[in-house]
Amino acid sequence: TALRRNPLSPRMGERVYFLFKVVPLTTVSFSLHDMIPVEEALRRISGAGLRPLPGESVPLLQALGRVLAEPARAARDRPRVDQSAMDGYAVRAVDLENASLLVAGVVAATGHDHRPQLPPGTALRIFTGGLLPENADTVVRQEWTVREGDRLRVPQPVAAGSDVRRQAEELSAGTVIADAGARLTPGLLAALAMAGVEHVFVHRTPRLALLMTGDEVVPLGTPLRLGQVPDANGPLLSAWLRTWGCTSFTLAYVPDRVDAVRESLDRALQNSDLVITTGGVSVGDLDYVPAAAETLGAERILWKVAQKPGMPLYVAQRHGVPLFGLPGNPASVLVNLLSYVRRGLDVLEGLSESGPHFYRGRLAQAVRADAAKHLWLRMKLLVSPDGSVVLRNLPRQSSHMLSNLAEAQALVLLPPAPDGWPGGTEVSWLPL
Repeated sequence: TALRRNPLSPRMGERVYFLFKVVPLTTVSFSLHDMIPVEEALRRISGAGLRPLPGESVPLLQALGRVLAEPARAARDRPRVDQSAMDGYAVRAVDLENASLLVAGVVAATGHDHRPQLPPGTALRIFTGGLLPENADTVVRQEWTVREGDRLRVPQPVAAGSDVRRQAEELSAGTVIADAGARLTPGLLAALAMAGVEHVFVHRTPRLALLMTGDEVVPLGTPLRLGQVPDANGPLLSAWLRTWGCTSFTLAYVPDRVDAVRESLDRALQNSDLVITTGGVSVGDLDYVPAAAETLGAERILWKVAQKPGMPLYVAQRHGVPLFGLPGNPASVLVNLLSYVRRGLDVLEGLSESGPHFYRGRLAQAVRADAAKHLWLRMKLLVSPDGSVVLRNLPRQSSHMLSNLAEAQALVLLPPAPDGWPGGTEVSWLPL
């Protein structure tokens, strides 16, 4: 206790004392001792026993964004047959010693019932991708020839085998094009299609449940009463998931009642592969998510990360189904979505190297930092004349603000620093 004299005593000589209780720092909610570093939070999610979802065979053209559950192999040689690599003339190299060759026909880049034949001492007009005729071993580029009626002269030397794409020169049937754990990008999808792959074995798409908690949060387009706000978190989560190919999700709004929170969580954990909540994870009287989850048998993975924004992140799991309880402010949702939810989704989808995948750049100007927490800042991405990435800080960084996303392309992670970070400092960032 501490003793203090009342300086406003009405009577001279009267002493009035106040008693103040000194509270140890370790008992204060969300003290630094309770928080874990960003790296530790990511490590705990990876080590929480989550497993990739089962695999299934799907048509290649429906697999964009999915992750391979087994290696994808070429179904046929690539190229399938010997082909011309140029518009020109198919010849035998030994015949180029003649003064001129008879042009005996045309080979188009199309399907054939039989392989075209090249008679000795002749040339066949051929186009890029055309099937190389029987007996031909060389293609002479059109610009290297002189055509006079049906006669062809080649005034310059041409090496035997020039401009021929040989069968299987890129890959042969059975060659692994992509290993298990690779995400199907547009480029990989095209490569598999070219190799004759029609179906791929991929991990099942995660089923997600999105729960927006809070009596003040109402769906976009709903007439607002005083004190209510239009929901930004639902549109943010939905759009981000669709961008990554996750279309199997439900979105619900949960009032600030402990029974409603518990029932919604129980239903979501039973019927989903991953659950995301927004709001209700701090220490307020109406923050029911952590306690409700644990009364339902969820095991806590982490709660509270030494970061700003997004500090009261809550992650748990029940029977292998992860629950990500995100703080309610939209900037906090964005931060935790791009980092920790990304890690959890990548594990479920079977990605070989789970995100978040950081890039490197340098600060355009000095930036204030936090002495004890990692700081996530939305920044504009510029490219310097030497090709390096330069990151310029933006205003309106508070956790309830999102308007600077109209300009921001990067989410920058700044380690704790009592004096901030000077311009030119190399930092890590995630693409927005």
